[in-house]
Amino acid sequence: MQAGIFAKTFPGTTPFAVLRAAGAAGYQVVQYNMACSGLSALPTVIPPATAEAVAAAAADTGVGVVAVSATYNMIHPDAAQREAGRAAFAAIAAAAPQMGAGMVTVCTGSRDRDDQWRRHPDNDLPESWDAMVAEFRRILPLAERHGVTVGVEPELANVVSTATRARRLLDLFPGGPIRIVLDAANLFEDGKADSGSVIEAAVDLLGPDIALAHAKDRDAAGNFATAGHGVIDWPHYIGTLRRAGYDGALVTHGLREAEAAQTARFLRRLIGE
Repeated sequence: MQAGIFAKTFPGTTPFAVLRAAGAAGYQVVQYNMACSGLSALPTVIPPATAEAVAAAAADTGVGVVAVSATYNMIHPDAAQREAGRAAFAAIAAAAPQMGAGMVTVCTGSRDRDDQWRRHPDNDLPESWDAMVAEFRRILPLAERHGVTVGVEPELANVVSTATRARRLLDLFPGGPIRIVLDAANLFEDGKADSGSVIEAAVDLLGPDIALAHAKDRDAAGNFATAGHGVIDWPHYIGTLRRAGYDGALVTHGLREAEAAQTARFLRRLIGE
């Protein structure tokens, strides 16, 4: 496994500055965001020189790019918003191979108009599921055309809120360029839950299709926390992933830049064990 981090954790609008900071903090790979290239997070145009600069920065710093974010609200109530997000996904999917990334990450969305990470009661309606599936039917051919996979992360606030729903989505597209981004802290909300059993059940269900793992935590009150500062049993989480055959990146996020180096040491020690 490799220790990774969201590139946006570090300030900067050039890939070299951001990747150099990630490497200096102890990370081997990043999940990239186009804001780190001075663009919006969801640009609809990415000049070839911009994509090439990311690849050059990775080569110069030795910090790889495992994925690029294209997280738009796939079930936004406004069709124009979905269309704009889809256009950005198309641009990022086209540029990702030039950046050296084989994955583009998305979120399955929320019916909340203002916040795609906020739960809405309509997320569980059949029509919300159908709208999400329709969106995947549009973007998966784009991913296939450019030779990238689409990374889907189960999120409690989104349509794909559980490992079971993630499995259901995957089974709709057998052989398609769609894989799972697994974050243990997204699988439970109650800080007193038996997180170990929840993680094991999710990995059993999704194991062969997990293409990226995230690393954040939850505290006893159920709030998100920096990896190692919550209730997750990290040796168990990593061991469960390894037993399922996962040997990819472990990408942390949701932390301050000042916590990055300490978290890198924590993750690399666990990976080494």
